Amino acid sequence: MKMVAALLGAGAALRAPAGDVRGGAVVEIALTIMVLVIFLFGIIQFGFAMWLQNALDYSVAEAARCATVNATVCGTSSQIQNYAAAQSGFDFAPSVFTVTNPATVPSSPQCPNGNQVSALYPMTITIPTFAFSVTLQAQACYPS
Repeated sequence: MKMVAALLGAGAALRAPAGDVRGGAVVEIALTIMVLVIFLFGIIQFGFAMWLQNALDYSVAEAARCATVNATVCGTSSQIQNYAAAQSGFDFAPSVFTVTNPATVPSSPQCPNGNQVSALYPMTITIPTFAFSVTLQAQACYPS
C-alpha cells in the first residue's frame, strides 16, 4: 500500500507542471504578433509597389503626350526622359524611361506614327524574413 501511495504521489508531482498555465497567454500573443507584423509589413510594401506602378503609368502617359503636343519642352529623347521623371512624383532616374518616336524607329508595330514612352523599374520588396524582386513596367503611346 505504501508503494501505491508513493507512485500516486510521484505521478501528481509530474502532472503539476503540466497543469500550470501561467504565462501561456504571453507565448500565444508573441506568436500571433509575429505573424501580424509580417502581414502588416507585407500590406505596406504591396501598397508602396502599387503607388510606384501608378506613378510610372502617369509619368509615361504624360511624357508621351508632351512629346507629341509640346515640342519645345519635349523635343529630344533626353528632354522627354527628364520630363517623365519630373512628372512621376517619385525620385525615378531619367534612365528608367525609354523613348521611341517615328524619328528613331519608323512605324513601330506597338505605336505606329506616334511617340511611345516606356519604363522599367526594378524594385525589391522587403518583408521581415522575406525579400524578393519585381520589375514594374509601364508603357504609353500618344499618336502624332
